[in-house]
Amino acid sequence: MKLQIIRQRTLWWIISSLVILSGIVAMGLLWNQAGAPLRPGLDFVGGTRLQLELACVRTNNCEQAIDPAAVRSVLQDQGLGNSSLQIVGDEDHAVSIRTSTLDVDQRTALLNALTEEIGAFSPESTQIDTVGPTIGRQLFTSGMIALLVAFAGIMIYLSLRFQFDYAVFAILALLHDVLVTAGILPSWAYSSALK
Repeated sequence: MKLQIIRQRTLWWIISSLVILSGIVAMGLLWNQAGAPLRPGLDFVGGTRLQLELACVRTNNCEQAIDPAAVRSVLQDQGLGNSSLQIVGDEDHAVSIRTSTLDVDQRTALLNALTEEIGAFSPESTQIDTVGPTIGRQLFTSGMIALLVAFAGIMIYLSLRFQFDYAVFAILALLHDVLVTAGILPSWAYSSALK
């Protein structure tokens, strides 16, 4: 089977446009729901990440997986309803929670409430990371500068090695790929949030 890409370019333009447009719509819906079109990691915005795993060996409380609704209910009760959570692990016996920056007392209260609702967690597997917003802002700024320097380097190299037109279209192709990838992530996040 041969792909006639040039002959069928209208079809490929339509497919590409639909993927990008659906991604932009999903980013808009996610913005309304979560307050941001994409959720950057803790490294960039600051906050606290808790990774907790049930203490299966000690307490024998791993007959069933962690219920995300129960975790979400505890987060709502603690005033952390905007937090994101993900059930992880081979048998869904661990949870990763990303929330705003918590002090020691808030973390302790959250851990106690989760332990009451879900069961005891393994202290050896518990991971708590906190990143301040200042470091996150510096990382974001450094990342954006590195991205702009890389784009400028690509433009200069392709302009000198080939033609300026090639450089422009290479950057447009990169932007297209970024829009497609950035569109797929919020589409997936929004669809999983509806479940």
